Amino acid sequence: MRILVINSGSSSIKYQVFNMPKTQLLCKGMIERIGSNARLSHKEGDKKALEKRVEAKTHKTATRILLEVLTDSNYGVMRSIEDIGAIGHRVVHGGEDFTESTIIDTTVFKYIKKHNELAPLHNPPALSVIKACKELLPDIKQVAVFVTAFYQTMPAHAYLYALPLKFYKKYKIRKYGFHGTSHRYVALQASKRLKKPLEELKLITCHLGNGCSITATDEGNAVDTSMGFTPLEGLVMGTRAGDIDPAIVFFLMEKEKLGSKAISELLNKESGLLGLSGVSNDMRDIKKEARRSNDRAKLAIDVFIYRIKKYIGAYIAAMNGADAIILTAGIGENHPFIKKTIATELSVLIKKLGIKLLIIPTDEELLIAHDTYGIIKTKK
Repeated sequence: MRILVINSGSSSIKYQVFNMPKTQLLCKGMIERIGSNARLSHKEGDKKALEKRVEAKTHKTATRILLEVLTDSNYGVMRSIEDIGAIGHRVVHGGEDFTESTIIDTTVFKYIKKHNELAPLHNPPALSVIKACKELLPDIKQVAVFVTAFYQTMPAHAYLYALPLKFYKKYKIRKYGFHGTSHRYVALQASKRLKKPLEELKLITCHLGNGCSITATDEGNAVDTSMGFTPLEGLVMGTRAGDIDPAIVFFLMEKEKLGSKAISELLNKESGLLGLSGVSNDMRDIKKEARRSNDRAKLAIDVFIYRIKKYIGAYIAAMNGADAIILTAGIGENHPFIKKTIATELSVLIKKLGIKLLIIPTDEELLIAHDTYGIIKTKK
């Protein structure tokens, strides 16, 4: 069965096609800058990549274009769109309504829409593409794979904030967690690597990219995670501040005469590695500057790693041990010095508890394909 996996962004659509259950990647691509000067990039196996400008003012138009590419005689991997067995969508926010991936029907669509205010940059475009696929491929089943679903196993003492409880009941203000598909994928891969059932493992998975998060998984269930009500909480990230004293927000708003939008921009887009280093949000650039004795770049790396260490230590305490610490995503997979530094600075703890330190590449799209295939096969 050919599974089309779609990851919709505010101005882009990333897609991959898998032949399941063989987990064979047939092609992948993306349409970016939807709405203005859109561009398509498409790659199938060893064939020459397709790069071209396309007229895609809306996500619906972009969806139609990607379906045309998939059936193009020169670049496509299907004779017709009817060859698509199912479509799996990465949906960022499912709130407390979804604990697992599910087939999208009218009710599910409405529930996803209900959470637009919690993920205003991600849920609306996902809904636009889901709707477009329904119109263009009315007979093809669609599955929503929720980024937040993995964290619905967290206990109340881990997901609640110490605010008046009425705000949780009224607005559902709580820790939701993000990067769930990535953490779940590498946890499953770690189980294979360690040759033990996931249900017998305590794992700490570190998704370190431009966005960063750490999750504690005990017996296959997420019990805590660093990101919270939004992706701003937790680790130092590319441009996000991560954990700070909330009073700093009010202090800066008063001193710098900042409105709510400006302070949000500051914390989400001007802070983190970029704000500390003054160089870049990209670890490659920061590492290069650190080698040139740039003190701010060195400081940014030190703060970044220190925050990771603190969360790892906290989660070892929360689970009363750990079998493995896993690093993944762009920084986690491609910067061995992060692993080396963590191994050195946590050497006593790691040796005493017998904790393995692993690097495992993430593949969220493959996990979405697995979920989609499994659900469709079960329903059939």
